[in-house]
Amino acid sequence: MRLSLKHAKLGLAALLLATTVTGCMTPTPYQPDVRGQAVTGGYSEQRITENRFRVTFSGNSLTSRDRVEGYLLYRAAELTVQNGYDYFIIIDRDTEHDVRTYVQPDPLYRPWYGSAYPYWRPHWSYYDPVMGWTIWHPEYGDPFWARRVNVRTVERFEAHAEIVMHHGTPPADEIRAFVAREVMSNLGPTIEFPE
Repeated sequence: MRLSLKHAKLGLAALLLATTVTGCMTPTPYQPDVRGQAVTGGYSEQRITENRFRVTFSGNSLTSRDRVEGYLLYRAAELTVQNGYDYFIIIDRDTEHDVRTYVQPDPLYRPWYGSAYPYWRPHWSYYDPVMGWTIWHPEYGDPFWARRVNVRTVERFEAHAEIVMHHGTPPADEIRAFVAREVMSNLGPTIEFPE
């Protein structure tokens, strides 16, 4: 069976669209946080003093907390080596967890009242033999007509740490100290760079 040129073009267009959508659906790789990237998020840092930095790693909604915190630690180690130091001490750290829930009412409801009546939303009570008296409201996704409500929850993590870099060997009793090259060696195999 031969495909027509029109079918071949449609197939190619569908393949390109699928590739584009799939490319956007990946966790944040280890990259600088720069606007306009294919995948959002990444690391950034701010120098406070000669050997003190505030390091941040922001993940997108597909990036786990473990990955965000691991990439932050890797960036702190990499920054320590780049500045000619041997180890760093984490003075302060925090991970922010942002959760947002989006609710979209039934799209079939909108055409009847739509933009012509933006402040008027009907709601009423009705009797259901199983549930008893029930209130129907189009914005809440209650049973009856607005049963098909779309609820989506989006999570994002962002980790911050303030580090101080040092030369030599860390004190044995300092539990917040990390040898930079060891961290890079241990975490290196888990780091995913952008394609």
